[in-house]
Amino acid sequence: MNNKSSLERATSRSTSIAAAIFLFPALAMIVIYMIYPVVDTFVTSAYQWNGISSNKVFLGLQNWQNLLKDASFWSAFQHNLIVMVFSILLQIPLGLMLATFLDAGGRKFNIFKVIWFFPYLMSSVAIAFLFNYILATNGGIFSEIAGFFAGKKVYVDLLGKNPSALFAIIGVMAWQFTPFYMVYFIAGYANISPSLYEAAIIDGANRRQYLFKIAIPLLGPIFKTACTMSMIGSLKYFDMIWNMTQGGPAGGTELMATYMYKLSFQRFNMGYGSCVAAGMFILITIIALLFQKLFVVKEDY
Repeated sequence: MNNKSSLERATSRSTSIAAAIFLFPALAMIVIYMIYPVVDTFVTSAYQWNGISSNKVFLGLQNWQNLLKDASFWSAFQHNLIVMVFSILLQIPLGLMLATFLDAGGRKFNIFKVIWFFPYLMSSVAIAFLFNYILATNGGIFSEIAGFFAGKKVYVDLLGKNPSALFAIIGVMAWQFTPFYMVYFIAGYANISPSLYEAAIIDGANRRQYLFKIAIPLLGPIFKTACTMSMIGSLKYFDMIWNMTQGGPAGGTELMATYMYKLSFQRFNMGYGSCVAAGMFILITIIALLFQKLFVVKEDY
């Protein structure tokens, strides 16, 4: 009995040591590249600092008090909320529609999977420059189409006016990220047992009834995860906005991330920029937690 107990303890100890050895690199990376930057951001938010010199002036909660009264920050936050809502309303339904089409077509539609997924493979910076030309006031595709029907030169300025600039960028974002959700829903459809479709057909259901009464309800957990990813991603957009409008015109496309970048790396106000970044972290966390709490789906069927 003692020998058996000693053997179990030795096995348990060796398993724990092996687990610690294999987990240590991952935990170290998480601490260094995730936890430490967040903590350091909150610490830096308590200082006035240009990000270069060693001279830091402790301000306490002054930056946070300024943030609460900063109209530019809250305007950027409102723009983020608009992007979040329309990202979910556009990207998720479109992704589901494309996935449903491809699932119904089977292997003969595989070519569409490749073609439709291509925008997601492109760099956001490359897409921004591409659509800067497509949406250009002079020679852009919308100006050319409008000029064709009007019979004269027409200048359609989508990126130079508000609120069209923000909604034009939302459309570009949908063009890039919808394919990701398409693939996500295709994976969800693949996890639905074919026997359910066969049983539905035997019971007299058609394809439409199967989709809306069985298949799509079964994708509830997929919907929740996809909406969460779209929501969090839309609250921290930066590269595409920056390369298309840099937050303009007149702050009409300013988001929290672009506002933080300008403060930190253009105005060299790293302390207040860190405060904005910390505020972003808090707001995104609160919204994500509220969404997870309110969006309840049935996990088991």
